[in-house]
Amino acid sequence: QVQLRESGGGLVQAGGSLRLSCAASGRKFSRYAMGWFRQAAGKEREFVAAITWSSGNTYYADSVKGRFTMSRDNAKNTVYLQMNSLKPDDTAVYYCGAQIATPGTYDAWGQGTQVTVSS
Repeated sequence: QVQLRESGGGLVQAGGSLRLSCAASGRKFSRYAMGWFRQAAGKEREFVAAITWSSGNTYYADSVKGRFTMSRDNAKNTVYLQMNSLKPDDTAVYYCGAQIATPGTYDAWGQGTQVTVSS
């Protein structure tokens, strides 16, 4: 069973930066594609970024492209989301997910970490 734990959220002013971390348990972490999602109050969860397990290719939502960078450290079983030039619209609970059993399907989730961007 894979467990994910996010950290690094907090309160930041618009234009500031935060780095989120997601630590994973499990021996085969390097085999999992990983993603970051977010859910703002009253809205549905939306995709933010993803990284493949093999090539390390990254993919981003248009709303964060050029501002956010996702990376992974397989030796530490951790993925990161570096968030720069933050905007109030980035305020949300951020979740990391892992594709464990079925490629293309996120079937393991962390508990989330709150990011609040003040104007």
